Amino acid sequence: MERGLHLGAQICVLHDGRTVADFGLGEARPGVPMTADTLMTWYSSTKPLTSLCVGQCWERGRLQLDDPVARHVPEFAQHGKDRITIRQVLTHTSGFPNADLATRFQRPWAEVIAAICAARIEDGWEVGRHAQYHPTSGMQILGEVVARVSGMPFDRYIRTQLFEPLGMKDSWVGMPATVYRNYGDRMGTMMNTDGARPVPAEHYADIGQEGWATVCVPGGNGHGPMRELARFYEMMRQGGTLDGRRVLATSTVSEFTRVHRPDAPNFKGKAGTTAPAWGLGISRQRGVGGPHCSPSTFGHGGSLSSLAFCDVDKRVVAAFVCNGRPRQADHAARVRAIAAAVYEDLGLAQA
Repeated sequence: MERGLHLGAQICVLHDGRTVADFGLGEARPGVPMTADTLMTWYSSTKPLTSLCVGQCWERGRLQLDDPVARHVPEFAQHGKDRITIRQVLTHTSGFPNADLATRFQRPWAEVIAAICAARIEDGWEVGRHAQYHPTSGMQILGEVVARVSGMPFDRYIRTQLFEPLGMKDSWVGMPATVYRNYGDRMGTMMNTDGARPVPAEHYADIGQEGWATVCVPGGNGHGPMRELARFYEMMRQGGTLDGRRVLATSTVSEFTRVHRPDAPNFKGKAGTTAPAWGLGISRQRGVGGPHCSPSTFGHGGSLSSLAFCDVDKRVVAAFVCNGRPRQADHAARVRAIAAAVYEDLGLAQA
């Protein structure tokens, strides 16, 4: 905060199932304190939750991971995309990373899906081999798959099938406008802090903060307190159960968190560069939980602001967000320092 990287921060840490930290610091937005109850945007830290909605549909027999996406969304088959599988979308090897670039955030769901279906695979991309992070397009089409096989809109599915069973009562991916307004000062604001002074994040200028909270973007606009995101990872650590309630099969947790894509050729990089390891919609790159995490750790970060992870071997779950998006190097150093401090404070840095 002193360096101007963010106005405030929020963190929740669990060790062996016990909450050891759950607090906010600084301001949620200018003049409003950040507390443990503040709802912050998760950005891409939303992706694992969307991925496990796919996992629920898989374990319930509504889809197979190697199904072509077009089996469930026939119009997706345009321009040679007919063989792209759900697994390839989950591992960011499907070849349409920017398919929704002109429509995301600002258009109705159906228009975004239509744009993704009409998109072409990137020239030169070898589907299933080349890798490049799909910011929102992959999870958006998977959200449509979930909607079609379940018979309910994705925002309702994730709310009723994942958040509510986990006691994540203040978590949303696209909340109703009345809910947004009722939260009042509990809604935090994300700032860009890579310039001379903090300014609201760019998507607020496009659609406003209410618009950002109420649109449904399965790969990027989850909202909620960090303690609730931590509940999701604690459920994963416990093999699909939390507070005595089973939300996922243990086999589903194992399947989605194991490495499906080892280091792969990076489509955007020069010869010899690689994209890091991935599970199914979940990062398995080395050190995803900071310098002291064990090799069993999985998680995901959110655009220059947040990180949530589960370290199975050391029994650590952590979720934190800083409401400032600085330069990439500053954010990487900040995340590394916070994650390292979690283990150091728990006496697990050398364990």
